[in-house]
Amino acid sequence: MTGHKPIPFTGSPFGKAEFETRQKNVLKKAGQAGLDALVVTAHGHLRYLSGYDGMGGYFMPFPLILVPGKPPTYVVREYEVVGVEAEGCIDDIVVYTEQQDFAKVCADVLRKSGLASKRVGFELGCWNLAPADVIALQAALPDMKVVDASRLVSSVMAVKNEPEIKAMREAMAMTDVAVQAFQQSIRAGITESEMAMAIHAAVSKAGGDEVALTSIGFGERTRLPHTKLTNHPLSENEPAMIEVGGRNQGYVGPIVRSALLGRHSEAETLHAISEEALEAAIDALKPGVTAGEVDAAARKVVERSVRPKSLNHRVGYQTGAPWAERGNISLEPGATDVLQVNTTVHMPMILFGEDGYLIGCSETVLVTPNGAEILSGTPHTLHRVR
Repeated sequence: MTGHKPIPFTGSPFGKAEFETRQKNVLKKAGQAGLDALVVTAHGHLRYLSGYDGMGGYFMPFPLILVPGKPPTYVVREYEVVGVEAEGCIDDIVVYTEQQDFAKVCADVLRKSGLASKRVGFELGCWNLAPADVIALQAALPDMKVVDASRLVSSVMAVKNEPEIKAMREAMAMTDVAVQAFQQSIRAGITESEMAMAIHAAVSKAGGDEVALTSIGFGERTRLPHTKLTNHPLSENEPAMIEVGGRNQGYVGPIVRSALLGRHSEAETLHAISEEALEAAIDALKPGVTAGEVDAAARKVVERSVRPKSLNHRVGYQTGAPWAERGNISLEPGATDVLQVNTTVHMPMILFGEDGYLIGCSETVLVTPNGAEILSGTPHTLHRVR
């Protein structure tokens, strides 16, 4: 439907059959939820179901429309269609030009698919779908029942197959390379920017893809969550913390590690609590437990510690491809999601102290029939350089 010779699908090593299986699994879940179709718009979910990462739709939606018994349809901006063909595995592509055309074109596809008066799931709680988009579609199809299906694709994505687990293991191997470079580079005077260069160089030398480096903080700047890189140097008796993830085939293995140059009593206290809480969460992870139960196991450790109010966020979340997506399983108080075998979760136990310092550790773990397998090979203890 694009009017030119398509480029063969080259975007993923998993193969078209794997994506077709994923689509069938998602449609099965949609049927169980009483939906007649699903409109997928979150970038991570698009990549999971099509191979294309959806980034061409960074300022307008690229919906993938899944209807039982019909081939999937991808509605995309015309400018991006060649990339969608090359990197994705969807044959039926419908194009629109700019934002003002989106609702009409997408509504036409939904109407022709027999969905004008059906129950259609939308990812209302995920990124990349604006309220204005939903309002415009609802105006074009007033009898269509819009149902929130934000967590539907995530629930299928949570359980990994063997190729995905292999990709996660290979990603974590590069995460470990990054952590080792971080630890080996700790010295007085090194800047955050220099540390980032050392990490990227080590991963590149090891043959890895570019790592996702979401935070490097030295000294006073560990007070800032998700810090931006600066030329701020590390000084004696200061902590350092990184959050980094190796990548493989779109799968990311995130980790938090901390180091200390000399002594810092508050950082040492916080990190000891973080380690104990993380280990309690890992011990609680097993098939059949709820996400809330895992959160509670770690939270109890913190609440009975000398810093009982130092945890002000969830204990963890589903991870893989991508690192995180709004709508994914979240290990938070009261969460009822039941964890299954082959789910991978990241648990960042980052605590804040009385003086505002943020410090801690994490693990990415695989839920197995017997409990939890830590995927990293680097200890989550505080790395000390004296």
